[in-house]
Amino acid sequence: MEHTNVHCLGNILKAARKSKGFTREIFAEMMGITPRYLSSLENENKKPSYDLLYRLIRKLGISADMVFYPESESTSGEIEQLTRMLSLCDQQDLNIVNATLTAILDNKAQAKAV
Repeated sequence: MEHTNVHCLGNILKAARKSKGFTREIFAEMMGITPRYLSSLENENKKPSYDLLYRLIRKLGISADMVFYPESESTSGEIEQLTRMLSLCDQQDLNIVNATLTAILDNKAQAKAV
């Protein structure tokens, strides 16, 4: 974790926790840590253990890239959200999504050609 911007980590964790609607107390209990320790991670640049970091990332549904490569932010949170949703699809769902995207891109290409 020494290459990680820990201040950034705290902000990422706090924003993700709040976006999920978790209070500090509830989320700390879910993670098996004290609210004070969670506060120190979010506000005081404390470094979590690898195990805890892994669990935080998974529980909050944030991209590990946000933590380890904060300088190269995603062009869109929507892309990450779509990726997560696609991982929940079965093969039939993926075939439908693929066909839909192909049609959208084909229409764009045809519109540019005109």
